[in-house]
Amino acid sequence: MKTVKTTFVALSMATAGLFAFKSIDTGSIKGTITPADGATKVWALSSTDTLKADIQSGSFEIVNAKAGTYRLIIEAKPPYKNTAKDNVAVADGAATNVGEIKLGQ
Repeated sequence: MKTVKTTFVALSMATAGLFAFKSIDTGSIKGTITPADGATKVWALSSTDTLKADIQSGSFEIVNAKAGTYRLIIEAKPPYKNTAKDNVAVADGAATNVGEIKLGQ
């Protein structure tokens, strides 16, 4: 009887432990850069995360972004200047499209 009780308690604790972890849905940030060949990377910075993505044919997508507010930094190639976009909001499981970002010289 004692073995049955111990087994039941152990199984109950293991089951409760499995449900204690919440699945984290992540979002993404995507957009385009003009001119298409004017930048190489885009960075997304928040108080807890630093993410980056390559720019391919003027487009980018940063994946696995946790919900929150980010600052985007576009790493430009000369003669263009690095560009920033503030207050980019990401929601759980959603894709945030920032549209077109134009690089200045």
